[in-house]
Amino acid sequence: MTATGSMLADTSEAHASDHGIPLGEATRIWARVAALSFGGPAGQIAVMHRILVEEKRWIGEERFLHALNYCMLLPGPEAQQLAIYIGWLLHKTRGGLIAGALFILPGFLAILALSYLYVLLGHVPLIEGIFFGLKAAVLAVVVQAVVRVGSRALKNNVMRGIAVAAFVAIFFLNAPFPLIVLAAGIGGYVGGRSGLAQFKGGGGHGPAGDDVVHDRDTALGEALPDHARPNLGWSLRICVILSILWLAPVAGLFLILGPDHVFTHIATFFSQMAVVTFGGAYAVLAYVAQEAVGTFGWLRPGEMLDGLGMAETTPGPLIMVTQFVGFLAAFRDGGMMAPLFAATLGAILTTWVTFVPCFLWIFAGAPFIERLRGNKALSAALTAITAAVVGVIFNLAIWFAIHTLFGQTMAVRSPTGGFDVPIPASVNIAAVVLALAAAIAIFRFKLGVLMVLAGCATLGAIYTLAL
Repeated sequence: MTATGSMLADTSEAHASDHGIPLGEATRIWARVAALSFGGPAGQIAVMHRILVEEKRWIGEERFLHALNYCMLLPGPEAQQLAIYIGWLLHKTRGGLIAGALFILPGFLAILALSYLYVLLGHVPLIEGIFFGLKAAVLAVVVQAVVRVGSRALKNNVMRGIAVAAFVAIFFLNAPFPLIVLAAGIGGYVGGRSGLAQFKGGGGHGPAGDDVVHDRDTALGEALPDHARPNLGWSLRICVILSILWLAPVAGLFLILGPDHVFTHIATFFSQMAVVTFGGAYAVLAYVAQEAVGTFGWLRPGEMLDGLGMAETTPGPLIMVTQFVGFLAAFRDGGMMAPLFAATLGAILTTWVTFVPCFLWIFAGAPFIERLRGNKALSAALTAITAAVVGVIFNLAIWFAIHTLFGQTMAVRSPTGGFDVPIPASVNIAAVVLALAAAIAIFRFKLGVLMVLAGCATLGAIYTLAL
């Protein structure tokens, strides 16, 4: 991001702004936030709130939640986009680039290292056992996500109906995830414009508490910084530069390698995903699994679970699991390249086309965000999309359960599509026991995700070595 930063950096003072927060100190804080960003978007946003609002008092509660609400309207990982937004708010373009890049760097390096181990040592009993245990734990984590998001989003029968319709559409009808999001968003927008009470909502992953840090009591204050005011010229320039950085590699791969090369497929697929990934990582994974496993054949269902286990145990957005998908796709179909070299390029390419658009969405829209404040129709659209996401995540939980707990499945075809059902005789008792243990640890004893993942990985290794 250094070269990109020099291209996009504004002419502001690099070391300090009017609020008195040096860019160097902010960079260290963003590195700290990145290193602690475990546990999915809820945990990551809580870390940012604790450090930036409660501890450092750089911004206040109102501004933090306003930025979060905007990020939740966008495709992509809202936690990383929130970091970009706040970084930009504090130190303009350069601050946003630093905050966004640092947020994903630790996770990228960690998953890349784990991916090397996976392809080089994946058939070693110890490694197989670790990932066997992780799959069972991840299943329980996804079920927890269904419960957590559902308890917040399904407040009335209309929202429950949207969730059920989304599940039926994606599980039984094989409806594309983007179409489900679009339909829910349009329905919510119309409901909001009509003033229907069922579409009123809020929520998100926002923090709650009695001690509110008001904007007026923070370093940034209540006033809107000069650079945060809408500037059409700056917005157009930044959009053009980021669009070129995002789409030029995609076009270049298409022209040089052709439309059927694995790198071209990776670039185009994950670029499309970056535009439609509303609803958080768990919802997106259903879409990625549907295409990467079913359409492209880049990896097997169990390997998708392994990748999610990596993303759950490393810092950064859970959508970093896409990096593992791109790694395996290029490792297995890199042409004349050495497999590991091709896989590394595949991981870098996937990360690039997945996360560069996040900077585009924030830099293009953030200066105009004040116009969205209090927009009831947009809030209703987000509420309906969140309800649909519950159904999509439930589909993901069913999909993971079928491929984690059973060794064989049978395809059921219908005029509108088809779905897999497990063969009962192929049930894996050990996987069922581990998954139940993980669920009890999460729901009954309220243990943290990392502790559950570590415990199941250890038990899985012990079980495998004992066979």
